[in-house]
Amino acid sequence: MQTTGNTILITGGGSGIGQGLAEAFHRLGNQVIISGRRQAALDAVVAANPGMTALTVDMTDAQSIAAFASQIIADYPSLNAVINNAGIMVSEDLVGGNFLDIAEDAIATNLLGPIRLTAALLPHLLAQPKATILTVSSGLAFVPMAATPTYSATKAAIHSYTQSLRHQLRNTNVGVLEIAPPYVQTHLQGAHQASDPHAMPLDEYLAETMTLLAGDPENGEVLVQRVYPLRFAESTGKAAAMFGMVNPA
Repeated sequence: MQTTGNTILITGGGSGIGQGLAEAFHRLGNQVIISGRRQAALDAVVAANPGMTALTVDMTDAQSIAAFASQIIADYPSLNAVINNAGIMVSEDLVGGNFLDIAEDAIATNLLGPIRLTAALLPHLLAQPKATILTVSSGLAFVPMAATPTYSATKAAIHSYTQSLRHQLRNTNVGVLEIAPPYVQTHLQGAHQASDPHAMPLDEYLAETMTLLAGDPENGEVLVQRVYPLRFAESTGKAAAMFGMVNPA
């Protein structure tokens, strides 16, 4: 995709990978709009990046997404890119039985949210000279983490949905890319993840990802080298071994 001259909306832009991508695109001179649930987190990012703007949205609520999309289109008519990054990852105790609310929240945020936002913005994006829709899946879309079954399932669904979206839009002006991160040092699962030495440092992940975005990602998938073992576990015959690594006994 073109990495300059864009007006980009990034959901979940108040922290982690979303914030990092927002700041990276902002440094390149793009108009960046971030969104999230927490106004304070968004305000902190905007204060550190003059010229960036922010709006709150509840990605679990269809009416909130529809109103949000209408406001974005009205306020930023040059919008030509959206990164569907907002997501939650919470462990579920399937044996204990206290998991259904967690599962439903994950599906609403991680899967229905991007689908609803894409549906709301697509007519506008199709009217732009050139546009890009980006989804954020995960290495766990290909080898699930058993402790977070619904999160892993939603990311597998996002991968599948993105493939279909890319195919249906193949003859339009809208490109479709999938960003599939490995385990990265963010606060997605709490403070311990941000300092976990087994996770990829966020700065390294962002640098490699921005380089890939500036090129022509193969099959429309933005894959840093560190996620390759998960992404290609099935095709290399290592799915069982990788599942064991992700889910030690």
